[in-house]
Amino acid sequence: MTESKFVHEDDSSLDSRPRYASIRRTLNPLRIAIVMPTLDEAEALKESLPAALALGDEVVVSDGGSRDGTVDLARRLGATVVQGSPGRGPQMNRGAAATRAEILLFLHADTFLPVEAPQEIRNAISRGAVGGAFCIRFDSDRSLFRFGSWWVNQRTRWFKVPLGDQAQFATRASFEAIHGFQSWAILEDLDFVRRLRRQGSIVILKGPALTAVRRFEGLGTLRTIARNWLIWGLFVLRVPPQRLARLYQKIR
Repeated sequence: MTESKFVHEDDSSLDSRPRYASIRRTLNPLRIAIVMPTLDEAEALKESLPAALALGDEVVVSDGGSRDGTVDLARRLGATVVQGSPGRGPQMNRGAAATRAEILLFLHADTFLPVEAPQEIRNAISRGAVGGAFCIRFDSDRSLFRFGSWWVNQRTRWFKVPLGDQAQFATRASFEAIHGFQSWAILEDLDFVRRLRRQGSIVILKGPALTAVRRFEGLGTLRTIARNWLIWGLFVLRVPPQRLARLYQKIR
């Protein structure tokens, strides 16, 4: 891995592609390992992985059986790669097991951290937090997604339940204390942060992390939002995640 990497700039313009600048990593006793679960994410990794490599002391791509060249690309770019069966929870657990850093950060392949993320995370952990996540901004200038970013961030501040696309992070000690992520088909991120909060305080960092709107493209924006809220509500009402996964597939 070279000493000079590429980092995503926090540009206020939503309609421009991420830009990069060469930086030199500073020394800090609290190391951060970034774990990226992937399944056919070669296209997204072309931009997001160099940005992650610039910010993490370790970067692991945990692949679940990609057939689009994701694994070869990740290795060429300089990430450590682990492979196994698909499933975001097990993939993130395998990725975490392949690292040694004191802080674990779980980053989706279509999400970019702000440049200041490592230092903000280290400061939060040094002040006693056991983990946290970031506010987000969607990579679209449509008014609906601007409102959506605001609403997600308000929900996160009110309830302290940041989800997977908000770059969840935790100390290794806390992660191991709750035995990592569940091996569920969905909602592993919601379950994870609810259990993490029992270990101590979590923080919501201003960021924002920039995340893609591509998840809304298949079902449609409003239907995707309605489906997600329905499933979250049923989960809170203790409907088993296995049943919710089947419901998710039916209305996908």
